[in-house]
This record gives sequence, C-alpha cells and structure tokens, in this order.
Amino acid sequence: MSTATLEAPGTESSTARPPRAVVAVVVEWRGRIALFKRSQSVGHERGLWHCITGYLEPGASPRQQALVELEEEAGLTPQDLAGFEPGEPLLISDDGGNPWLVHTFTAVSTRRRLTINDEHDAYRWTVPSKISRFSNRVPWLDTLLQGTLPLQATSPDIDRKAA
Repeated sequence: MSTATLEAPGTESSTARPPRAVVAVVVEWRGRIALFKRSQSVGHERGLWHCITGYLEPGASPRQQALVELEEEAGLTPQDLAGFEPGEPLLISDDGGNPWLVHTFTAVSTRRRLTINDEHDAYRWTVPSKISRFSNRVPWLDTLLQGTLPLQATSPDIDRKAA
C-alpha cells in the first residue's frame, strides 16, 4: 500500500517526529458528499468544512476507529451503510510542520438525514464538483476527496464489512 504525501504550504517534511495517526471518512449519499462544519468546541480547524475525522485510539484498527467516528459524529452505524471502503493513506504536515498519517475511508450512506454531535455546527450535502464553493474548508480535503471518490460509481455492490 502506498502513502500519498501532502505538505502544507511553506512547510518541510519532518522525519524527526513520528506522525500522529488519524482516520478521515468521506460520507457519500446518492452521488453527494457530506461536509461537516467544525464547531467552536473542538481543538483545531474550528469553523472549517471537513469530513468525519478522529484520532486513532490505541488498540483500534483504522477501520474500527472510522466506524466509531461515523457513529459518534454522524449517527451512522454499519447497518446504515451500503458501502465502506478504505482509500490510500495520506502523510501530511500541518502548518506547524507536524506530521499526520491519515487513514482514509469512504462510507456510502443509505440515509440522507444525519445526526451530528457537538463537534459540528452543521452539515451539508454537495456534489463533488461544487466543493470549491466551500472556501473555508480544511486545506487537505481536496486531496483526500481525490483519493476516495466516487465509491458508489465504481463499486455499487460493496458488502457491509463491520469492524
């Protein structure tokens, strides 16, 4: 499995620190993706449009953690998914030069209505071609989306793999 590398503008790749591992899940429904606006109660990227994310907890696989984050942040369980597939991991650096290993996933929801938690103020469904209208999105979201979409168009009969 390859790892795509993305560095924030003006930063250099850091090899001195091990990367922090996180999961990022793009939620799709009928060819649209959900963007989630980060609330003021979170520690970073407040007010920016994002996908579902979370730190990889000790002892959890990326797949398990992604499913946990989906349920916590969007109210989606494995039974609500028509598909759930991993994408390519990304190695990115934030504005401070800190490395992050992002385990990516795409979840195809059977439900339009989501139940968000306090990490988000709102969510919006949009077609991928209109993502650029969300000017206040996390910088690496476009790269993540390029590696994960469109799952539904390429794999319509994906089985539901739970943790």
